[in-house]
Amino acid sequence: MTSGRFTERRHRMVRTQIEARGVSNERVLDAMRTVPRHRFVPEKDEASAYEDHPLDIGCGQTISQPYMVAFMTALLELAPTDRVLEIGTGSAYQAAILATLAAEVITIERHEALAQRARALLAELGYGNVTVVVGDGTLGCPEYAPYDAVIVTAAAPHVPRALEEQLKVGGRLVCPSGARDIQRLERIIRTDRGFEEEHGIGCVFVPLIGEDGWPD
Repeated sequence: MTSGRFTERRHRMVRTQIEARGVSNERVLDAMRTVPRHRFVPEKDEASAYEDHPLDIGCGQTISQPYMVAFMTALLELAPTDRVLEIGTGSAYQAAILATLAAEVITIERHEALAQRARALLAELGYGNVTVVVGDGTLGCPEYAPYDAVIVTAAAPHVPRALEEQLKVGGRLVCPSGARDIQRLERIIRTDRGFEEEHGIGCVFVPLIGEDGWPD
């Protein structure tokens, strides 16, 4: 399939799946129009890359539905100078979107095979402001903290405390939490008085495995 054909599909994806559902942050929309989502899925699924559903990427993980990527990213309210922590690298598509919008992205993946693939692809595509770390995402990445924003792309039984503590004052954290089979998006903002919680839409993600998540 030609590059131009993929460009047409990206623009249609943004118009019909994302803008039509109320995401209006123009920087996020531009990033979704720009990042080549088809490069982040298995080759056999390239033709489905811009459809309105998640796709399997191996190791029991998925690349999230385009709308959910855009919606969660918009909740972060990123500035070009921000440092972002992502929990759950997976395909690295969300990391590439974040890298387009922020100054630096630290992303944690517990599967070595996915982390290696992500590093290689991000380097090939020129996303030089992303650092891929292998580890337990529920513990965050304190060596790069504090963060302006944290995004969790797997379902936690509760928002891991370490991730809250690694936020800057004024920082935003977005995380799906709840039962293993259905969750609700939570947004937490750190203030100089503590943490403010906002409850968002229902969603379904693969489980967040780790010390402060679900058991393996």
